[in-house]
Amino acid sequence: MAKSSLLKNLIIFIVVFLFIGSIFSLYNVSEKQEEQINIQKMIEQIEQEKVQKIEIEGSILHLTLNDDTKQKLKKENSESLSELLNNFNVDQQKIKKIAIEVKEESGFSYWMTNLLPFLIPFLFIAIFIWYMLRQVQGANTKAMGFGQSKARQVKPDGKDKTTFKNVAGVKEAKEELEEIVEFLKFPKKFTSLGAKIPKGVLLMGAPGTGKTLLAKAVAGEANVPFFTISGSEFVEMFVGVGASRVRDLFKKAKKQAPCIIFIDEIDAVGRQRGAGLGGSHDEREQTLNQILVEMDGFDPHANVIVMAATNRPDVLDPALLRPGRFDRRVILELPDINDRESILKVHSKQKPLVKEINLRQIAERTPGFSGADLANLFNEAAILTARRDKKKVSQAELIESIEKVMLGPERKSHILSKEEKKITAVHEAGHALVSHILPHSDPVHKVSIISRGRAAGYTMNLPETDKYMHAKSEYIDDLAVLLAGHTAEKLEFGEVTTGASNDLNRATQLARSLITQYGMSDNLAPRVYGKKEEMVFLGRDLHEQRNYSEKVAEEIDTEIDSMIRAAAKTAEKVINENNDKMDKIVKKLLKDETVEKDEFLELMGVKVEKVEEVEEKKEEKEGEVKKEVKED
Repeated sequence: MAKSSLLKNLIIFIVVFLFIGSIFSLYNVSEKQEEQINIQKMIEQIEQEKVQKIEIEGSILHLTLNDDTKQKLKKENSESLSELLNNFNVDQQKIKKIAIEVKEESGFSYWMTNLLPFLIPFLFIAIFIWYMLRQVQGANTKAMGFGQSKARQVKPDGKDKTTFKNVAGVKEAKEELEEIVEFLKFPKKFTSLGAKIPKGVLLMGAPGTGKTLLAKAVAGEANVPFFTISGSEFVEMFVGVGASRVRDLFKKAKKQAPCIIFIDEIDAVGRQRGAGLGGSHDEREQTLNQILVEMDGFDPHANVIVMAATNRPDVLDPALLRPGRFDRRVILELPDINDRESILKVHSKQKPLVKEINLRQIAERTPGFSGADLANLFNEAAILTARRDKKKVSQAELIESIEKVMLGPERKSHILSKEEKKITAVHEAGHALVSHILPHSDPVHKVSIISRGRAAGYTMNLPETDKYMHAKSEYIDDLAVLLAGHTAEKLEFGEVTTGASNDLNRATQLARSLITQYGMSDNLAPRVYGKKEEMVFLGRDLHEQRNYSEKVAEEIDTEIDSMIRAAAKTAEKVINENNDKMDKIVKKLLKDETVEKDEFLELMGVKVEKVEEVEEKKEEKEGEVKKEVKED
């Protein structure tokens, strides 16, 4: 930045220097057109009758000879031309033959001759002083503007205007926010009944669920100005700057009322006070205090609504959440299958798709995906389509992009040896077989021994429907599925490898959660064991406060061991009873490396209905329904 500024200044000075030099050159050229002579030379030429014309311009004499040659000389200011010629006894008859003309010394020539030599240095100095003062003034302006708000104002009539039509899913959240739009559009409708306009709306939800998008949609629907700023932009190293920026932001917003102030990631400044060093003098806490004061000091008719977003509502200060500040709390959940299909339709509008695309199937394969994940999914599919030199995105690219988003890209350079390939096939076959046999586990959609991300292979289990509550039987079956790969290796090769390390870690965490958090232990009381506390300066839940004795801790470990052993025995039993199916899966994986859902069900001896048969049955049922309606 400093180099570019220095180069810019250097170019400016060079241009100014060349401009002034060109003026001097023009002046010098005009001087060189006339030959400089002395008085004796002029007298001699007059005596020889070579002079045709003399022009008197102050103390300068301009001579024009018979051959049109130009000459000039300088005489004394106090002496006239006639006196000069008389002093040299020039013949009067010869003087009468010469055309003598007197000119007033004025205009451009006068200024150029007399003032320019003094004016140019003065201009150089003046320009230099002006430029330095301008730089200092700019620095002062930046220093004085240090406490001004950095909020960006989004105009409601912009090209990228966002409305509720651009937000798929989150029906309950949109219904809640439609009231806010009504408040902004028709405030008298509510104030006439004595209702107060809500001062704050807190959007809470997992990352990527569309909190920022919803805030923009509210501003677009209400057609009001939208001030957006991140919570971290308030806090600086200088104490008081954050509070000053808060005051400036609210001052600007009141001038633009009705409008919306949106503070993204408000937990950056809204964390509970008194948790860190510095007490009330901490810069972050001063900023939070100013936000609280500004929100509580609003004029009831100011018609300015503060919206904030966070995915950590548990760390916010209670004063932010009390009535009169953030009156509304809108919770955004992860989208269900219908919402995911709607979101996929929104993102598909900007991308060329083949006619045979089935977004419902993609929605079924993406449980737990947020709106941002689905947008990324379509983007990855478009990139993959371009890489394959295709013109339209097909179902194959979308399905492959799901695996890339969930597990990472294929590691084609990661080539397994024959022995490692067989171990991986046995491991994944164990997961798939146990998952298929146990009644409470999720169905198998795909099994692969192609490396993706950090996994040498993977088994994709997807639920048939979105689940919001889970029974203990489901978790017990999940434990058996997690330990199935480890058990299959042990049964087939007599020893285990490090490939099951991630499975064992997940199984241990799941078993501990069942006992310490969900109250699913048969021997321990149904209570929560342990309390996690956030380390303020480390930023994550790294410390667990134990609220139980050493004896209970030993019982918890015993329960975890008992659960994991039981799950391993279940997996071993299923594998031993279905060795023939296990061998089929392993052979298919070693041959094709990937087994899709329909192929897997055929290996398991399940009759698979083709898509055409399903559609025919659906049409038959619809025809029967229509027939019954006509008869009625």
